[in-house]
Amino acid sequence: MATGTHTVDVPVGIEHVWDFVSDMEKWAKLVPGYNAHKMIDDKHSTWTFKGNVGVLKKTVEVEITILEWAAPSKVTFELKGLSDNFSGNGYFLAESIDAENTKMTGFLEVTAGGLAGPVLNPIFKPIVPKATQMLTDRVANKIKLVNV
Repeated sequence: MATGTHTVDVPVGIEHVWDFVSDMEKWAKLVPGYNAHKMIDDKHSTWTFKGNVGVLKKTVEVEITILEWAAPSKVTFELKGLSDNFSGNGYFLAESIDAENTKMTGFLEVTAGGLAGPVLNPIFKPIVPKATQMLTDRVANKIKLVNV
């Protein structure tokens, strides 16, 4: 199992962070390796990622399910590999510092299963924290840009 957590301060009120992270359409393209996504309904979507896993170049299809929208502070989701045997979960958490500043945390956990699991899980361990940091920073920067 690989996990990543990253926290940043965003110089906007919590309602601006919530407005952004509660709508996948606003941040989907910021996910590292993003290629495309399709909304099935307001809680279900499929995503395609392209990237390198170790020395392999790979395209991966993932089903994302929103588990909870807890306005204005938390969006929780789970993911399941459609093209490969892996699963995971994650969230965005917003905590108000004051009226004009918010602490935002991104979290992601991924576990590979099946025969490839013992090979892929050690490869995921350094990748998932970097991807979590990259996504959280990109989301925070985009929120800053749209609220200047």
